[in-house]
Amino acid sequence: MTAHQNEQDIIIRTERGLTIAGTRITLYDVMYYLKFEYPRKYIRDAFILTDEQIDGALAYIETNQEAVEEEYQAILRQSKEIRQYWEQRNHEHFARIAAMPPHPGYEAARLKIIEQRTRREASKK
Repeated sequence: MTAHQNEQDIIIRTERGLTIAGTRITLYDVMYYLKFEYPRKYIRDAFILTDEQIDGALAYIETNQEAVEEEYQAILRQSKEIRQYWEQRNHEHFARIAAMPPHPGYEAARLKIIEQRTRREASKK
């Protein structure tokens, strides 16, 4: 079996994108660590991969660098859009919660929390 065939067997396309066969680890996960120049052994150990799996992933990335990089950038854009959507949605949700009147019977607890928060913030200064 040649190295190219080996790459083909190790890297598969799933609904999650390019994935290391037999795992849920995408090449985009590996790319993240490569961007920050983590060593091969660290990436292998972080994802609990075999030498064959990490070598196949790295070879596939190197062989198809342009296409993989393009997909990686698309994934980053999509991830950013999703994060912004949920941050906005949660912001609105938390604003509605904050505007609600306090639950009856919890006044003493709320005062205690406010006092603790005030003391903590004062000690930071």
